[in-house]
Amino acid sequence: MSPIFEFLFGQYRGYETIDIVLELLAAVFTIASVVYSKKNNVLVFPTGMICTAIFAYLLLKWGLLGDTMINVYYFIMSVYGWYIWTRKVDSTHVTPISKTNGKEKVASVVIFLATFVFVWGVYTTFDKFNHWTSYVDTLTTAIFFVGMWLMAKRKIENWIYWIVGNIITVPLYFYKGLTFSSILYFVLTIIAIYGYFAWKKHLNNSPVPA
Repeated sequence: MSPIFEFLFGQYRGYETIDIVLELLAAVFTIASVVYSKKNNVLVFPTGMICTAIFAYLLLKWGLLGDTMINVYYFIMSVYGWYIWTRKVDSTHVTPISKTNGKEKVASVVIFLATFVFVWGVYTTFDKFNHWTSYVDTLTTAIFFVGMWLMAKRKIENWIYWIVGNIITVPLYFYKGLTFSSILYFVLTIIAIYGYFAWKKHLNNSPVPA
């Protein structure tokens, strides 16, 4: 085994084969979901529900509470987002891409702070603040909670939260030994950047009230 391969994937030696297969499967559906989101396609939600269900199972098994809660929340918000994206605002149009208004900006801050406090409380209760990565988990969980809420509401600002959260998660997951997931989040960062500009172009071409 080459030193590079061992460095990247040696930590999987002790993993069950089924867990590795599930992580790869979840990664495929995650990429599909983000690509559909970039294309403003409602299939972002069913594909997202599959990947989040798999990740929630794996992360809970590996004892990563913050990441598990993120994925359970993603699953719930995917159901909500599926409804919002397909809800007709008039006889012919569904909920469009738009920018956040003042109330939604305030709501985003509230969701971020509430999530941060909640996860902090969970980690404290279960004595999970035993490593610096736990504190970063708390931060990324709050970032991703806001990003998912904004995506469900079809707000362009959701991409900003995904980009920031993904950038933090790439080295964090690699450090944790989740190489496949680290690579996945790197790919998601690139797609999220393209997604932001794709939605911005769509928004500029189809202006709607905030």
